[in-house]
Amino acid sequence: MLRGRAVTLRPATVADVPALAAIRADPEVRRWWRGGDDLVESVSADLADDELILYAIEHDGRVIGAIQWYAEPDPDYRHASLDIFLDPAVRGAGLGVDAIRTLARHLIEEHGHHRFTIDPAAANSAAIRAYAKVGFRPVGVLRRYERGEDGRWHDGLLMDLLADDLVE
Repeated sequence: MLRGRAVTLRPATVADVPALAAIRADPEVRRWWRGGDDLVESVSADLADDELILYAIEHDGRVIGAIQWYAEPDPDYRHASLDIFLDPAVRGAGLGVDAIRTLARHLIEEHGHHRFTIDPAAANSAAIRAYAKVGFRPVGVLRRYERGEDGRWHDGLLMDLLADDLVE
């Protein structure tokens, strides 16, 4: 378990799947985190992915979202990629920033990572502001990066964080 200022990150389990799928089903979350028609199946697939580490984010004893990371296996390009989603009911309280900071600190101290990437939708200004509070910086726009539910291609924003830039 990883403890932040206000959140706890713990490895997600099968028991967390219904709560995480319910959060992902919220229209404010689903806009950015799709995953097909069966979100229970999507969350279960993330949980079963051997290359992805998925943590449940807890606050005040309840699951409020998830944060995940993936390590680039090529030692010449070593870095970790992060992604996060939160229940909209808890947004604005700094809990996402706390979760990202807690995971980044863990990956620096325990796994020796020096660089992190995250790639929010370019239109997701709330997420981009949260990532910037931790120290992530824009690297560039990923043009027509992902297909939206509307069937059109949308831009992403590649951001990165160096361990030395982590804002405590």
